[in-house]
Amino acid sequence: MREVSRRGILGLGVGAAASLAVAGCSSGSGSGTPKPARTTQAKPIGDGSTSQGEKRPEAPKPERLEPGQKPPQFVVFSWDGAGEVGNGLFPRFRKLARDHDASMTFFLSGIYCLPESKKSLYRPPNNPVGASDIGYLTDEHIKETLRNVREAWLEGHEIGTHFNGHFCSGSGSVENWTPAQWKSEIDQAVSFVTEWRTNTRFTDVEPLPFDYRKELIGGRTPCLKGQTNLLPTARELGWRYDASSPGGLQVWPSKKQGVWDFPLQQIPFPGHSFEVLSMDYNILANQSQNSTKAPPANYPGWRKQATDAYIAGFNRAYETNRAPFFIGNHFEQWNGGIYMDAVEEALKHMADEKRKDVRLVSFKQLTDWLDAQDPAVLAELRGFGVGQAWSANNG
Repeated sequence: MREVSRRGILGLGVGAAASLAVAGCSSGSGSGTPKPARTTQAKPIGDGSTSQGEKRPEAPKPERLEPGQKPPQFVVFSWDGAGEVGNGLFPRFRKLARDHDASMTFFLSGIYCLPESKKSLYRPPNNPVGASDIGYLTDEHIKETLRNVREAWLEGHEIGTHFNGHFCSGSGSVENWTPAQWKSEIDQAVSFVTEWRTNTRFTDVEPLPFDYRKELIGGRTPCLKGQTNLLPTARELGWRYDASSPGGLQVWPSKKQGVWDFPLQQIPFPGHSFEVLSMDYNILANQSQNSTKAPPANYPGWRKQATDAYIAGFNRAYETNRAPFFIGNHFEQWNGGIYMDAVEEALKHMADEKRKDVRLVSFKQLTDWLDAQDPAVLAELRGFGVGQAWSANNG
């Protein structure tokens, strides 16, 4: 779907950078979330690309921690782009989530709802009309993406945004965009999602069952760039979080400019003295550099290393300060699909039924939980450093 060179270094881990110069939320274990019943009460919005009125499982109301109460271990699995291009990865991870009562966040790229024949509708800041550093999808893949996004929302997942053209280098990079240009990019992403029926003329795809302008409360920028100028616009739009920051630590989150900051985190990288960011691409970049099709003989060892990295990051948080753990992914078969296998195995480990205090949630659910807490309790949680054992009497 995308070439590695288009991503830039995405805030690589320390080693690669050097070498290149919810209490009350659903449990992390169980028999799976039942498929939601359909309703005929859906009411179309606009041209019928979206609708409202269909029901989905309600997330449990966040519970407020008491002072000194040990928090649950939150884990957020998120997906950049969230397009289905016939490799079956979107439905694969929806099923995995159902099997383990997990909610996830899917950051949808707006142009994945726009046919290439209509690419002149996209006017990216500082780039030619219709330009994109990720490919436009075929009509059939747009349909499959819409169907999977629809089902994902009905199953209780969150739909965020990965914006549109994924520009990571040169003068047109998102790193150089102004707050006003970010506003234009977001407006266009929303229009592509909410007007796909007009742009595609598809009549055999059901509407997305949500009001995207209300659903959209956060996103992740391409290559983890441009957050500084995005945040004023995010705040103006009423967004509640942003997941674009690289190089975060495994500590409890805080706000930037009034918006919750959920960065990818540095986690242990087995076999190395440095740490790596908690995203599939960053692990790949430390293993095979610029290649997504390295010699297959490396795959078994790399698959285990990636799995062990995610589990090590989880264990460090779970056994110490209980900081929420964030994992970023792409629906890609890089290096034979080993990173997809690693994510699946890691999720199964985290969802083990013996861990009753693990919550596999979306960013929206985590945001709801954080907003429900006593600020003094959150301040105390933020006092715990990376790997610092939790105690009821910190300090």
